[in-house]
Amino acid sequence: MISGGVCAPKGFTAAGVHCGIRKNKTKKDLAVVLSEVPCSAAAVYTQNKVKGAPLTVTKRHIEDGIAQAVICNSGNANTCNAGGEQVAEEMCALVAETFGVRAGDVIVASTGVIGQPLDITPIKAAMPKVKQSITGDGNDAALAIMTTDTVIKQYAVEFTVGGRACRMGAMAKGSGMIHPNMATMLIFITTDVKISSGMLQKALSEDIVDTFNMISVDGDTSTNDMVSVMANGMAENEEITREGEDYSSFCKALNEITVHLCREIAKDGEGATKLLTCTVSGAKNKEAACVAAKSVICSSLVKSAMFGSDANWGRVLCALGYSGADIDVTQTRVLFSSAAGEVLVCEEGAGVAFSEELAKKVLSEDEIVIDVSFRQGEGCATAWGCDLTYDYVKINGDYRT
Repeated sequence: MISGGVCAPKGFTAAGVHCGIRKNKTKKDLAVVLSEVPCSAAAVYTQNKVKGAPLTVTKRHIEDGIAQAVICNSGNANTCNAGGEQVAEEMCALVAETFGVRAGDVIVASTGVIGQPLDITPIKAAMPKVKQSITGDGNDAALAIMTTDTVIKQYAVEFTVGGRACRMGAMAKGSGMIHPNMATMLIFITTDVKISSGMLQKALSEDIVDTFNMISVDGDTSTNDMVSVMANGMAENEEITREGEDYSSFCKALNEITVHLCREIAKDGEGATKLLTCTVSGAKNKEAACVAAKSVICSSLVKSAMFGSDANWGRVLCALGYSGADIDVTQTRVLFSSAAGEVLVCEEGAGVAFSEELAKKVLSEDEIVIDVSFRQGEGCATAWGCDLTYDYVKINGDYRT
């Protein structure tokens, strides 16, 4: 692990400023990430049929597998608006004019309230400030993409590909409207690895199945979810164009980044006080394990029990039972664990005697593991979520106003 976020890899700089989209002048609301040279690019997008205009524009821009910059605003999703695509294109044109890149090589993203027109005026006025603020530190950019997030989310790693030292960094935003079916929230990943856009897309698309598709905060799939990756090749490794040792090293680094961000996003769920991890093993196959794990961390009753530090294991079995996964309930084992210890609460689908005092202690920690075993096969999966608290309702009760 290294510092720098999206600026950790060679050739990347970033900026984050307040331009005026958000009323609070202390909160940054416009971010730009820039590569010195054009990059191989890949992305995955929300499967919500209602999609933000920036996603449509980004998909069009990176159809050729090339990008060189990212621009992202917070405070307004630019979704369900007349003229939304035009505004997104204008944002890209401003980056092109300011930094001398092609407008068609800009990834554009927006996050915030849905259904309100996005005014290009404050963004345009802020571009000189953005240019002055460009630096090799990704912290301000990571701050600028936050909405209801309470903590900054960025991560970077160093690894080796073909004997060359390489780096990968990322920044993310995500706290609510998290129940992805492709990726989640807004995630921007940068790397100096030289890799073809086709292999980059393959690596990303395969990784999200076990990472971003396996988290949930509230069961709502956002209209603006996107994960993008830019690889500028400045590490000067031999280009990765096929599977092999170099590709495996790249995928391992990518997975380290994505798993870390999954945990950060789930732990920072709106109003959350606890990170929940559900591990499933012994399922008939991977698909059954994934469905079962996701069902547990999505259950409002399980999430509420975890908030109250209540070892109500019956709610876990209930969630498994309606999950649709091909499971044998009579072979189910459930164990709760945390830094405070572990407690077995269910064996072969039935309750076992356990200390309520110990269970309370285990579930009072801020990171809890719900370990489920079916003893039916080799299928395994991990899902991440959070508890459900009073504050979730408070935050979302007046989100727009």
